[in-house]
Amino acid sequence: MADHRHKRDTNARRFIPTRLRASTLAAPLAVMATASAIGVGVLAADIEVASPVTRAQITDAATADVGAALGDRSETVSRGAARAQAPAAAAAESRASRRAIAAAAEPTELEKVLDPAAVRTALRQADTKLWTTEALNLWTEPGDRAEQVGELAAGEQVLVTGRALYGREEIVLEGKPRWVTAGYLSAEEPFALGGDCTNGTSVPDGVAENIKLVHAAVCAEFPEITTYGTFRSDGEHSQGIAVDIMVSGDRGWQVAEFLREYYADLGINYLIYSQQIWSVDRSGEGWRGMEDRGSTTANHYDHVHVTVY
Repeated sequence: MADHRHKRDTNARRFIPTRLRASTLAAPLAVMATASAIGVGVLAADIEVASPVTRAQITDAATADVGAALGDRSETVSRGAARAQAPAAAAAESRASRRAIAAAAEPTELEKVLDPAAVRTALRQADTKLWTTEALNLWTEPGDRAEQVGELAAGEQVLVTGRALYGREEIVLEGKPRWVTAGYLSAEEPFALGGDCTNGTSVPDGVAENIKLVHAAVCAEFPEITTYGTFRSDGEHSQGIAVDIMVSGDRGWQVAEFLREYYADLGINYLIYSQQIWSVDRSGEGWRGMEDRGSTTANHYDHVHVTVY
């Protein structure tokens, strides 16, 4: 019996030279006719095309046709997308422009502070008073265009609005807004040497100016002390550069330490109290003991002795 089976070659189908039935020959002939009509032969299952056109060539051609079609479609879609994006881009640019215009129209912090209505409100609502701790320049505003219009002394009490900007604070002076450097206003009255002496005491006009400063400072700080000894016939007292402040006990030490703290401001050369001496030229040694001079007054237990330059 004849063997009608076949095997696959690499490139094309090779027919076995044997006797073929009519029905067996009809199938490949029909396929070949179809391949000739469409220009490409495609066989199903295990029947091959007896043609030099390979499957790879057919696949490449089909892919090229599909790619060309998709390319045309992609270009059309891209042009359509560009046309669709154009209005969106224009709208975004318009919104950005509006935002920029709005930002430019928004007043700055300085403009808000200097707005006349805001200034009137701040002056009207000001109800807090603070003390200047240093001498301060007065400015018309907190900005770089500010003009200096005066100076405020240390120890002055001023009305403040509570507004601050660019390192300056706003105060009210004679009904007008003025600005001073921030950080130099205090709720506590600062200490000032030589404040008001309210106990009616005084020192003679002929004494040294520094003795007058010592008296003013002690009188303001210790108003209960009412006796000051200045001129007498001996030593530094006769020259008007010494004063005895009549005080004793712990209060005497408070006076002595107060004067030592402010010795430079008052022009003090040295102090004596309770048989102890402190001097500028030996200030690093602190208070030093003295020899016994024989009495309470001679040893300075009942007064603080001050000698000035």
